[in-house]
Amino acid sequence: MKPVKNLLGEYKGVLVFMALMVVFRSAIADYNMVPSGSMLPTVLIGDRILVDKMAYDLRVPLTHIRIARLNEPKRGDIVTVDSKQAGELLLKRVIGLPGDVVELRENVLYINGQAASYSRAAMQALPGDGGDPAAYRDERLGGMSHLVRLSESHPSLHSSYGPVVVPADHYLMLGDNRDNSADSRFYGFFGRDELMGRTRRIAFSLDAERGYLPRFDRTGRLLDGAIE
Repeated sequence: MKPVKNLLGEYKGVLVFMALMVVFRSAIADYNMVPSGSMLPTVLIGDRILVDKMAYDLRVPLTHIRIARLNEPKRGDIVTVDSKQAGELLLKRVIGLPGDVVELRENVLYINGQAASYSRAAMQALPGDGGDPAAYRDERLGGMSHLVRLSESHPSLHSSYGPVVVPADHYLMLGDNRDNSADSRFYGFFGRDELMGRTRRIAFSLDAERGYLPRFDRTGRLLDGAIE
């Protein structure tokens, strides 16, 4: 036992630091890797996003137990969701708030009967798009403005959806890659308790197609539609 005590004493500072880091990353802020292209063109595969774990709730570290409800999600927020339906952590954009009537008509978004406006955006091929030709549009509705990707060769069978009414304490979420995103059109509404945090900025990005070289132009970049 004495060698163990000696080791604990010798590395006490390191152990305390590691424990504090675990608490910090689980309850305050963290960074997550983006493994899929469902949020193209806003978030690329290989981006590491900064996640504010206290954007909406204060939780007991390493649990989903809420201590305090701090803020409510806003339309247009990009959030991480610990989805029970999907069985994994998702990254999606909040589109419908509780009580909203949401509808998609051939990829045109309607909220409470008001249609979003769309303008063309020039974009080059993006990592993770599989060479699929796409059109990019700036989607604007109310105070929300961000780019969406619409596939020209593989349109989604769910490009028309609803109308649906978002229940209390739930949210309707979509991916910006509208024709290639498993979101509320597949999993239904996401409960308030499933929201783990909000992201507004990229920490850093690695390009797997180029031997995981850093994408320096994306380091620290503010995400499309985010306001700080």
